[in-house]
Order: sequence, then structure tokens, then C-alpha cells
Amino acid sequence: MTVVNDEQYMKQALSEAQKAFDKGEVPVGAIIVCNNRIIARAFNLTETLNDVTAHAEMQAITAAASALGGKYLIDCTLYVTVEPCPMCAGALAWSQISRVVYGASDEKRGYHLFLPDLLHPKTTVVSGILAEEAAALMQQFFKEKR
Repeated sequence: MTVVNDEQYMKQALSEAQKAFDKGEVPVGAIIVCNNRIIARAFNLTETLNDVTAHAEMQAITAAASALGGKYLIDCTLYVTVEPCPMCAGALAWSQISRVVYGASDEKRGYHLFLPDLLHPKTTVVSGILAEEAAALMQQFFKEKR
């Protein structure tokens, strides 16, 4: 995977985050790519579903597993606008996803803060892809909420 491809796919995740923003959800978006094809698109739905587990990553994992017909996401890449929380990182570990690419770090609730080795040992991580854009969307959201 090249940085150019990572940026193109992250733009798709940012588009999902904008959908969350527009619905009054915390603006986190995610997509899952397998064999250069987007197999899942998702954004936070915690408010809409009244479900604390309805994070973008969780929604994307479920959609991707359904698309593939199995629970393992080997040879797949998750693109998510913000660093996954420990709950999502644990689910990603169980899915055995091959790659996680995220934009902005989450200084308060990111998995690195609590459990830096939580992902599957074979999962590779790339961070900082379009981080400024992802962080700006989050900052705008919380500025408007306050």
C-alpha cells in the first residue's frame, strides 16, 4: 500500500466522518478495504442507536464480516479517522485485521494510552494519515457542542 492509496482511502473515511458530524454524532468515520475494494463504510452511530458500542470501527467490522461471509478480516485494511479506543482495538484484534490506518491520535481514549499491544500481533499500524483534517473535524464538532 502506498501513502497515496492510504490518503485516497482516508478521504473516504473522512467522508463517513462528515456524515456522522451532519447527524450530530461524534465525527469518526471508517472504511474497510480488501483487495483494493471498499467492502464496508461506517460512521459513529452511538447517539442514533443509543448504543455505546456503535463506534464507526465496530459498525465497519460487522459490515465487512458480512461482506466476506466470515469473521476474520485477514488481508483487509481498516481506515479510521481517529485512533481506535480499547474496545474497538480489541474487536480489531479478534478480527485479525491485517492493517489499521488512522488519522488523528486520541490523546484521551486511544488504545495506545491504555494497551499499546492490544491489536493482533500480525496487524500493522500506520498513523497520521490526513490527521490534521480528522482533528479539525473533531475540534469543530466539540466547539459547536460547547
